[in-house]
Amino acid sequence: MDIRRIGIWTSAFEQQPWSAAAEAVAELDELGYGAIWYPEGRGRDTFAQAALILTATKRIVAAPGIANLYAHDAMGMASGQRTICEAFPSRFLLGIGVSHRPAVEGVRGQVYGPPLTTMRKYLDAMDAAPYTPPYRGPEEPRVLAALGPKMLELSRDRAQGAHPYFVPVEHTEQARNILGAGPILAPEQAVVLERDPSKAREIARTHVPNYLRLENYSNNLRRLGFSEDDLAGAGSDKLVDAIVAWGSLEDVVKRVQAHLDAGADHVCIQVLTATPRVIPMPEWRELAAALLKK
Repeated sequence: MDIRRIGIWTSAFEQQPWSAAAEAVAELDELGYGAIWYPEGRGRDTFAQAALILTATKRIVAAPGIANLYAHDAMGMASGQRTICEAFPSRFLLGIGVSHRPAVEGVRGQVYGPPLTTMRKYLDAMDAAPYTPPYRGPEEPRVLAALGPKMLELSRDRAQGAHPYFVPVEHTEQARNILGAGPILAPEQAVVLERDPSKAREIARTHVPNYLRLENYSNNLRRLGFSEDDLAGAGSDKLVDAIVAWGSLEDVVKRVQAHLDAGADHVCIQVLTATPRVIPMPEWRELAAALLKK
């Protein structure tokens, strides 16, 4: 599997009819991005969306970022992965995560268990799941949505690597030290192509507070040295600037390179704009010209 060094992370397709999304994913493929990462929440099923992306493209990898283990029992998750890998060899990278308490208990009406224990037992069940079709793809890779040291260790030991989300460059360096050489490290990086600090941070703050309210992310930022003042409200400028790369195209390229220099194998870029429900094709084209040079 070749996910290359740069991918796209987006939830924009959930806001669009698939006919519009299909045109966008086909262009992302042509532009040369390595993977399309997409969330799983209240929208399309993660495996159905993978099949749609892969059918509309020729080379690019589809990567759930992440598939919610509370949305699929372990046998269903394993079966879905094996089916997609059989149909599209070397083009599906399964990202698995434990989601967040409000989404699991408030939206799904399920009990949110201890993240590490829940993930470990789930992987055990996935590995033991039966599958009837005689052919299984040459590889069935998975990465875990990992932030803390113990989940990163599990990503190293029970998966092909980690997909950290909502993290600064410092986390990438720490994650590589825990993973060691070999496992995939594919952090998400939010970006705003806006040079004016006030405008850029205003756009960034349509994104950042949503995650500061979730304990998985806020606890991770505390581990990285951010204070309660940094985490309060919509986040301090220091925190916003660490999470969201904004400024000129050159500024964004530098941040992506910083992740790569810190040990990332692949960086998936999430473009934030003042109109978040619109597919940001112009920005994706601009970033491709700067980041995907031959």
